Order: sequence, then C-alpha cells, then structure tokens
Amino acid sequence: MHKDIRLHGQVGDHVEYFVMVVGNEAYQRYFFNIVQEEEHLRIFSPGNEFIITPQGVSYQGNGGYFCEYMFGVDQPSSDLAKPDIINRLVMYGARSDDKGSIRFSERAHGEESFENIFFEGNAVCNYYFFVHSNQLSRKLKYQQEELVKKLGKVIKRSEAVGDERDDTLIANIFPLLGDDSAQLFIIKLINRHHREYRDLFKNLYYRNKKIADDDFARLVNVAATYQIDRYQQERMRIDAMYRHPSNKRIVDEYRNILLACNSKSEISPLDNARLTRLKTLSVRNKIPGALFYTLDEMLKRGRNLILHEERDYISVTREILEGIFLREMQIESHINREDMLNLIIAKKKAMENRDHSFDQLMLNASRGCDEKIRDGVDPGLMDGFSYIITYLDRFDSVSNLISQLAFMENVRVSEEMLQGLLEHKAAFDNLKEGCFEELFIHELFQNAYLGRFGRRKITALLEGLATIENRTGNIEDLHLQLQKIDQEERISWVLLEHVRDRIRNFYSKFTTRADQEALRREVAEELKNKKLIKADIPHHLFNETIFTINREAMYIHSLLPQIIAERNVGLREDFLENSGLDRFYVEELEREYYEKNGLNLEGLYQIRKGLS
Repeated sequence: MHKDIRLHGQVGDHVEYFVMVVGNEAYQRYFFNIVQEEEHLRIFSPGNEFIITPQGVSYQGNGGYFCEYMFGVDQPSSDLAKPDIINRLVMYGARSDDKGSIRFSERAHGEESFENIFFEGNAVCNYYFFVHSNQLSRKLKYQQEELVKKLGKVIKRSEAVGDERDDTLIANIFPLLGDDSAQLFIIKLINRHHREYRDLFKNLYYRNKKIADDDFARLVNVAATYQIDRYQQERMRIDAMYRHPSNKRIVDEYRNILLACNSKSEISPLDNARLTRLKTLSVRNKIPGALFYTLDEMLKRGRNLILHEERDYISVTREILEGIFLREMQIESHINREDMLNLIIAKKKAMENRDHSFDQLMLNASRGCDEKIRDGVDPGLMDGFSYIITYLDRFDSVSNLISQLAFMENVRVSEEMLQGLLEHKAAFDNLKEGCFEELFIHELFQNAYLGRFGRRKITALLEGLATIENRTGNIEDLHLQLQKIDQEERISWVLLEHVRDRIRNFYSKFTTRADQEALRREVAEELKNKKLIKADIPHHLFNETIFTINREAMYIHSLLPQIIAERNVGLREDFLENSGLDRFYVEELEREYYEKNGLNLEGLYQIRKGLS
C-alpha cells in the first residue's frame, strides 16, 4: 500500500501550496530543500526539479500541469465535444502538429509567474506533477508520452481535481503507474484571494440566484482589497453561475444540441427552436450571452453546418460597408440615415439567427480602414466607419438594458442609465420617427416569454420616457416607478414560495375569505421575521399569489395529464394564453412534472415545438 508525505505552506501574501509525495518508499527519501535567503522551495527527484519562488515556479523534467476547466474559456474542440472531459492537461514539451497530433520534445523545462498560472489556468487552483520511476524510458520525450498514456485519461476526467479531493486524486492516479517503487509528486497551488472571492460569490448567489446590493458591495470590497482584476472577477462569477444546477442544465443542453447538430452536419428547425429557447432562458438565468457565442465558435469553427446563399441582410451590409471605400476613387458615398437604419436592422437579424457573418464583415471593414490609412489614404476615411460603430454600440447598449428589464428581476437600473437610454432613444428616432419602438419594443411585446412584470416594466419605461420628452415628468419619477415594480416582483416570488409551502403543510383548504386572510397574516409575520419584507403584504399581490397557486394546481392535476395523453397542443396553448401565468413559470412546472413522474423529456419537446 502506498504512503504519502505532504508539505504545506504559503509563498508571498496570496499563494498557498501543498506538496504531496506518494510512493511505497516515500518516507525513505529526501524530496525537498529550502533556500532560506531566497525563499525558494525546491522539490526534486532524479532527473526532475520543481522550484517555488515568491514570484512563480520553474520546472524541468517530466510531467506537466492540470486544472479544472473554467466555463467560458477556450477549449480544444476535441475536449469540448466530450462532456466527460472536465479538466485541462498540459505536458511539458508537448506540441500539436498541423494534423492535430501531439508531439513531444526533449525541451521540457520552463518557468511561469503566479499571475500567468492563475490567468491561463484555473483562477483558484492548479496542479503540477512529475514522476520518478525506473520503468520509464530514458529519453524525456518518451517518458512524457508514456505518462500521458498511463495517466492522461483519468486526470482529464477526474471530478476530484475541481473538488480538490487530493486523497481521491492520489488513489486514482498512483496505481496507474504500475510500479511499486515509483514516486509521484503533486504540487497544488491555490490563489487564496481568488478563492475567497469565488467562495463568497458562490455562497451569495446560491441562496436565490441573485446578488443583493449589500452583498454586491461585499464582493466589490473583497476585489478592491485584494486588487483582483475585472477579468478574473468576471470569469470566477461566470464559472460559479454555470455550476448552479439549473444554469448548468441550460448551458449543457445548448452544448449537447450543437454537438448533435455537428454529427448531422445541419441544424434542423426543431434544433434551432431549442437553441433559441435556451438563449432566452439564459437571459432569465443571468447567464451572459457571450458564453453561448463562445460555444458557437468552438463547436462551429471549421464546420459548414448549414450551406446557404448569402442572406439578404448580409448582402445589404456588404454593399453599405464597401461604399466606405469608394472615397478612394473620389466618389462620395456618405452613410446616410437610411443606410444606418438598414445596417442596424441587419445586425438585429444576424443576432436573431446567431449569424456571425455580420460581425466578420464589420471586422474586415475595420481592418481595411486601418490598412489603407496606414498606407497613406486620407484619415477621413474612418469617419463613416466611426459613425456606424457609434450607432451599433448604441444598439447593443439599448438591447441589453431592455432585455434585462423585460426578462430579469432585481435589475439595478440607475438614473444615469435612464438618462443614457433617453439620449439613445433620441438618436434612433432621429434616423426615423418611431424607430426606437420599432427596433426594441414591438417584437418584445409579441414575445410569448415576456412575463407580466417584464411587461409592466417596459410599459412604465415607455410611458416615463414619453413624459420626460414632453416635459411633464422626470428621470427621478421614472426611476422610482421601476424600482417599485421590481420590488413587487421580488415580493411576488417570495410570496409564491412561502404561501405554496404553507398551504402544502398546514392548509388543506384555503377557499374562504377567512382562511385566506389568516394565511396572509401568518405568511406576512413569517416574512417579516425572516426580514424578507418590511411592510405588510399588499392585498393585490397576495390575491395574485392565491390565483397562481389555484391555476398551477388545476394545470398540474387536470390539464397537463390530458395534454400529455392526447398530445393536445391546442389545449396547452389555450391555457397559456388565458391563465395569466408566465410561460417561463409553466414550462418549469412541466419540467418538474416530467422529472417527478419519470417521463421522457423528448415528449415535452415535441409538444412544445410548434409554439416557439
């Protein structure tokens, strides 16, 4: 049975290390020394050396490093295509050739700063390793190849890496060496500042999938105290949000659909409907859309999943952008209002179709302007392109804010943001009267997933902006009104959870006014004691909650079994249109029903597919 020795310490003010030496003879050999003057820790075996310094690490010999993939980071498509591969493994001296095969060299040495280790790898925890075994080949490049064959599959798939279960990791890896006299060296490096930030965010977010203002201030304080840069903050937050079970389900399903599309070399209408729904859900679950773009790029790169002629909006975009360069030939081709509106509509259509051709055309145009100006063309060439970029940035800003107001709760909208939105509205309406509502509002109100609170927020926003433009209202009043609606939304969801729980456990009947009033008083007292509300529960919110629970019970116990048995799509749609319940909410009830009763979710997708 193997034994292990562990050395634990800290270097600098934020990096913690664990050195683990595993082997049947682990206690009989020296494996480290400390250079006190330079604060260096040297771990070694014949032919191998690993040094930890206050600035970083250096290494030579066999082995490499591994860590858990953080969601959203660029991964090899071969890893992304296999859901069971969850860890990154990099071997010293490994290079990928033109055919994608891995080749090893004798140059297996190098050094890394701690900043780079936690930037290129995992932001919190990374492992290094090397092996001493007389059964390995003498040449280093062959040692590396042998170690990959022996250990690679397990390392890349082990959940113990992300969970930092070192005992399990050692127990899984060491026996694979097949050498009783071998020694396995594992060095774990932890960024203590990043771990504190990550753990705080995870604890706060996992309570109810949102961060209150006071809690967000705590996160800001930790980041400021430890000087954690914005990129690292963002990817730790994204990774933590992805790992929330309900979020992970959405993102993994999106990836799995794309993988299935790759295998078929096409995206069917049903697949496209599913991807679109998942994108909408991602907004509701506060998952940044950029991550889905990353998945698209990783899984579609180099693959022509859909062969089609250039779409009309791409042709329009190409035509307008090419007009910028006619200036070289003394041909005036200014970008007018109609051109600008056509470009914005093209961008909107490209986003709806997840078509990145528009972005590629913009990138090519930008590069073309830069190259021509560099070659001596009049710098004024950039004026037309700058005009386009300004409006497209406005479009992105407004789209994001409107989408958040419509589909997310607890959105922090400041008076400054509303003032900016007012300015953006004036700019769009300057292109064409009513342009703002045409671009951002009309289709939104036709979206089946727009809930009652989202609809109220958008309606209040439009009315508030109109009063400000007419000089009969102001930004402050609009800001307060949106805050009030958001507060009612928060209370509504808290009420629904607590009232449903109390009815399930204490109230078998709640049909009479007296029963409902008693229930309202008890829930109000409970929520006040938990400091979830400060004032009394508004009667209209309580009545809406009772209405929702009644409708929910009717759907789950009466209509849904009938819809499933008869595959009655019309009955389901009739309920959704007339029940007053949000489609998001009903779909979550359906999912829970299917999972509780062990039904195949494919049947649910078939029922829904004509309604997306």
